[in-house]
Amino acid sequence: MSGLHGLATRALRALDPEEAHGLAIGGLKLGLGPVGGADDPVLASSLAGLAVPNVVGLAPGFDKDAEVFAPMLRAGFGFVECGTVTPRPQAGNPRPRLFRLSEDRAVINRMGFNNRGLEAFAGRLAKRGPGVVGANIGANKDSEDRIGDYVTGLTRLWGLASYFTINVSSPNTPGLRALQTRGALDDLLGRLAETRDALPPAGRAPMFLKVAPDLEAGEVEAIVETCLAHDLAGIMVSNTTVSRPVLASRFASEAGGLSGAPLMTLSTRVLGEFAQASAGRLALVGVGGIASGADAYAKIRAGAGAVQLYSALVFEGPGLVTRVKRELAARLRADGFASASEAVGAN
Repeated sequence: MSGLHGLATRALRALDPEEAHGLAIGGLKLGLGPVGGADDPVLASSLAGLAVPNVVGLAPGFDKDAEVFAPMLRAGFGFVECGTVTPRPQAGNPRPRLFRLSEDRAVINRMGFNNRGLEAFAGRLAKRGPGVVGANIGANKDSEDRIGDYVTGLTRLWGLASYFTINVSSPNTPGLRALQTRGALDDLLGRLAETRDALPPAGRAPMFLKVAPDLEAGEVEAIVETCLAHDLAGIMVSNTTVSRPVLASRFASEAGGLSGAPLMTLSTRVLGEFAQASAGRLALVGVGGIASGADAYAKIRAGAGAVQLYSALVFEGPGLVTRVKRELAARLRADGFASASEAVGAN
């Protein structure tokens, strides 16, 4: 079956990126995805109190509408994050809005939180089986109360998701990243903390903040302290970047967020800054540029308790997770670590 999955991945790369993604989701819904084997025990860990069979997760954006979290867990991901979901359905930005930079092993997107809305998302999450499945929540582009949108998402999905990620770092919704500034972030997380504490304790789930890698001096420390003040569990580091390193692709000048291999160095550096500022007080998840076990290991050594990948799947398909886990386990054992958690922050 791995050969068939490889052929399918190559065939999808010949199509428009967004059409290829839609076909991939359709194939997974039909049960055509890979099935991962047993996880190496060295990869088992706890993420903000959630037991995960391995520390390699699927980043949001792949399963925007919570349609294929079960097939992706079967493919071998230790946890899956769905979304970003907004209270009301929205079409997102005009096409073309997704670009495959093959020469750079990168992707540029300006999707704009396209999704079918909170009710459809909640209905599918309500039917989920075992496994850690997170919900990434956001605000509608035309919302008059963006903080209210996050409160609505948290309230509606309470008891349905294993954890929540508050996405204030997409570059494709105008003004959204302004919510990362200290005053705005304090207001947002304060409202969410009040909402969380008033909801039934039985549904309590960890909350994470997803941040951009494009931060100014002093912002890392301010974000850490604001998260701690409102009892967040951790931070996802990081979202896509609006910066542009030297790229070979003809799509290099397209507007949107850049992800994939060129993001690895920047996102890992920022991850290290968050690890230093948080000093073990927050769970960190390393995101951005991961395409191998070596990449995942670098994130862990920089301070991540777990990692997420997505863009590399565009080039290698969902079977990539098996190779990443195998390589990561080999590197952990070669350096004498009995578990992934022992290697966190080793740098």
